[in-house]
Amino acid sequence: MLVIFGHSFYLRIFLNKKFYIFVVYQIADKEPRGNLARNKKQRETMENDQSCIRLLADKVQIDNCREILQERETAFSRLSDLLALAGNEVRLKILFLLEEEKELCPCDLADILGMSIPAVSQHLRKLKDGNIIIRRREKQTIFYSLKADQLSLLRPFFRNIIDYSRQETV
Repeated sequence: MLVIFGHSFYLRIFLNKKFYIFVVYQIADKEPRGNLARNKKQRETMENDQSCIRLLADKVQIDNCREILQERETAFSRLSDLLALAGNEVRLKILFLLEEEKELCPCDLADILGMSIPAVSQHLRKLKDGNIIIRRREKQTIFYSLKADQLSLLRPFFRNIIDYSRQETV
């Protein structure tokens, strides 16, 4: 059976009484046709329109979600910056120890972590530059502690670490 549709024709080939296959042929033309042309056109439409290609997008839901993200942009930025610094295992351990002990000096942190003081100081500098910790000088010793506003963001992560450790021991 042969069916012609626009610039294509479809050929149904029967293999036996129950099975058949379709073969699709494109008719050559001066204009580009076929999947590549349609895909390129769809890509251009999506790039220009920035809309979804599905037929039934929930416009209200999309607008509500965009509004929620815009309202919380500062919080996302703040948490993202914090997580970027806490993403290093050593710095995460330092933050955890500062939360547990309230304040520690680089010497204590170096002993606890089994690292050199300069290595610990580098991590502390990054945390201080990221506005996550504060320092207090007492004579020649500098003590570091978590800023209160950062602590509220970090506490749920620390609780998760404690809970996970308890589950491992059971």
